[in-house]
Amino acid sequence: MKGKNKKLLVSVNVLGSVGPIRFLANEDDEVSNVINTTLKAYARQGRIPVLGFDVDNFIFYSINAGFNTLNPQEKIGSMDETNFLLCKKEPNPQEKVERRGESKAWIGHGWKTRFLRSLLR
Repeated sequence: MKGKNKKLLVSVNVLGSVGPIRFLANEDDEVSNVINTTLKAYARQGRIPVLGFDVDNFIFYSINAGFNTLNPQEKIGSMDETNFLLCKKEPNPQEKVERRGESKAWIGHGWKTRFLRSLLR
């Protein structure tokens, strides 16, 4: 067993989605890699809400260890934990974005904003 990585069965609950996503990860995998794998599996399964693939837009918590936020550079095997929660970060409402052919516009991420944007296009 010397030189081999230990495999962990990781279970990630995505906030707002039904049921956990389970997969095998190496104990030396970084949390950011586990988030990336979770997002890919989530999309492949066609789950909703649609989350996207930017790892930096998410917060990763350990469930059994008091909902501690995990650093993306931490090793997944360093915490003796296999149950996690993935949450999308709340957007900063004051954030501005340059849009194509338009002046600066305020970002809105709620369903009402997306609906109104679709009417304006």
